[in-house]
Amino acid sequence: MVATLVDRWPEWLPELLDGLWTSIQLTAAFLAVGLPLGLALGVVLSSTRRPVRALAVLVVEAGRAVPVLVLLYLVYFGLPEADIRLGAFVSATAALGFSFAAYTSEVFRAGIAAVGKGQREAARALGLTNPQELRLVVLPQAIRIVIPPILGWAVIFFQATSLAFAIAVPELLSRAYTLGASSFRYLSVFLLAALLYASVSIPASLAIDYLDRRRGPLT
Repeated sequence: MVATLVDRWPEWLPELLDGLWTSIQLTAAFLAVGLPLGLALGVVLSSTRRPVRALAVLVVEAGRAVPVLVLLYLVYFGLPEADIRLGAFVSATAALGFSFAAYTSEVFRAGIAAVGKGQREAARALGLTNPQELRLVVLPQAIRIVIPPILGWAVIFFQATSLAFAIAVPELLSRAYTLGASSFRYLSVFLLAALLYASVSIPASLAIDYLDRRRGPLT
């Protein structure tokens, strides 16, 4: 049984590794979009201006309430009706990036709130303006706080890149499905794909746990 499961793995591995590389590239792309957007939303969520904060809450709740798969369809199939046409990879980047930003914005907000009040008072005593206080004092400490949970979300969304299969991005799941459809060996090929996903996710999760333990308290 085991021999039957793995006998074609050497043949399939190069194709699936190409798909894994596409998944990793997609992860890097949506992080490039989602990290700055999530940070911006987190800053706005920390604002004392209620109308601005309310708008950010609306954007965040919309991003959390709509499943990523639906966002993928909205961007890839829906936007062309408004004469906005994006390729499959760009559409997946936009949808995953927006969803990632929505979920991580609260992490950034909590990190900003965790910076001690004394740090802010010291910044004001030095004559720093509010933007300078945020940029030079608050954000450097907040980012140190949020790195482990943000990386944890990155691992989760790396796994969610498999949803891009629905809009024909040639990522790992898409390649696995193609191989399974041509060979009728779905169990074998999807097992290999699962191991490849795990080969990235498990070491990344262990590294995040190690980083969290090594981080230590803020000084």
